[in-house]
Amino acid sequence: MHHQTIGDHDKVVPARAPTAEARNPVLEAGDLLALRENLHEQYLFRQEQLRQIGSSAPSRADDLLAQQAPSQLEVRVKVAASARMVLADVEAALRRMDEGRYGACHLCRRPIARERLMIIPQARYCSRCQQVREAGR
Repeated sequence: MHHQTIGDHDKVVPARAPTAEARNPVLEAGDLLALRENLHEQYLFRQEQLRQIGSSAPSRADDLLAQQAPSQLEVRVKVAASARMVLADVEAALRRMDEGRYGACHLCRRPIARERLMIIPQARYCSRCQQVREAGR
């Protein structure tokens, strides 16, 4: 809280809360280790997911299923595309870690909030820049 004088009267104005980035901009070594492990697990999961999608050769049963539910093929294609996108994001995050650039926003170059990275370890943008990007779509 701070006081603001308006005319002859003092008015108490609540101080603005610092942003998440300002409160906790620095990742500690333990955070980085946990984030790297999380990203590695995601990497392995997506690799396996893509392997399973790619290795399932169509069988006679699949042919019958495709005739009965053509949307199944569409779902499979979309799941594979999503898995490839996430895998690319995870690989990029691991590269940024290796290069010492992890945790910096790609647009404003400010630190990405620790809380955001713990939830979305492959995040490229701080929450503010992410909102700007999404609003521009």
